[in-house]
Amino acid sequence: MVDRAALEIGLHAAVIAVEGGSPLYLAVPGTNPTGQVLDGLPFGPYRPQQHRTLDTGLRSWVEDQTRLSLGYVEQLYTFGDIGRMQGDVDQSQSFVSVGYLALVRKPDSGTADQSLKWGDWYDHFPWEDWRNGPPPLLTEQLMPALADWVAASPGERSTVSGLDRQVRFRLAFGCELRKSDKPEIIAWDEERVLERYELMYEAGLVDEAVTDGQVTQLAMAASPGRPMLHDHRRILATAIARLRAKLKYRPVVFELLPESFTLTELQQTVETLSGQLLHKQNFRRMVEKAELVEPTGATASRTGGRPAAYFRFRKAVLRERPAPGLRIGTRG
Repeated sequence: MVDRAALEIGLHAAVIAVEGGSPLYLAVPGTNPTGQVLDGLPFGPYRPQQHRTLDTGLRSWVEDQTRLSLGYVEQLYTFGDIGRMQGDVDQSQSFVSVGYLALVRKPDSGTADQSLKWGDWYDHFPWEDWRNGPPPLLTEQLMPALADWVAASPGERSTVSGLDRQVRFRLAFGCELRKSDKPEIIAWDEERVLERYELMYEAGLVDEAVTDGQVTQLAMAASPGRPMLHDHRRILATAIARLRAKLKYRPVVFELLPESFTLTELQQTVETLSGQLLHKQNFRRMVEKAELVEPTGATASRTGGRPAAYFRFRKAVLRERPAPGLRIGTRG
């Protein structure tokens, strides 16, 4: 007799906005199997009787629950590991989640449900924010802990990638192990958010590894970054990585900006998302060369100095070439 476990399909959305210097995601609090209240991502079931497509279902329940009308939406990945929804679903069922990246302009107080909660993604991934240089958490705690993990079994290969620990560590963190055995970051790639998180999970450096039974106790004195419900931090890491990569070849950053903006606001938004500072003049030359924006004719008044000009996204660029984006460089 064939075991036909029921299949439940859910839709998870990493709804991203930017406010000031914070990259925000729409957070939904919940309780994990240990009774701890944690933030998670919005979730809704897929109901084929009501929704023609997965994307339609996602937009529908997000708008119903939050009054947010999603603009840019992109499917990320299908997450279906056994036991990933502990405590929330019948474990005899197969539960699959389709993850999405959605970009919105953060609504003002009059256009959205006041109960909505927004979280800063760097609260969960503090090692990803390089705007003030390499984070001490990364260089002083995480890297040595990972180096110890690698040294314990450097040749052990991943069943997924086939790469050994040492190679995966070097690729994910852009580092080399020197003669002193102290890892040194040579070429940080801001897009490898998911690889870094998954390596830390496997090494037992994040709380979710303990909750899932991957390890019996955390391999560090304190958890680096706040944990999330179930595997939602992994889904959010996937969304961050996709968005950082997308900035370079699609004009998605303008989905997060108001209709008119200054070049300083544009640069700060890119820096907020990429986690790295950009040279002002180089950035402006890149924007000018890419022909992504055009002046509106309006200016922002300032106290002293020249008024800042307002710009808008030049939509004609979408017809002119296939990959219009901001080709920011990675930090070496």
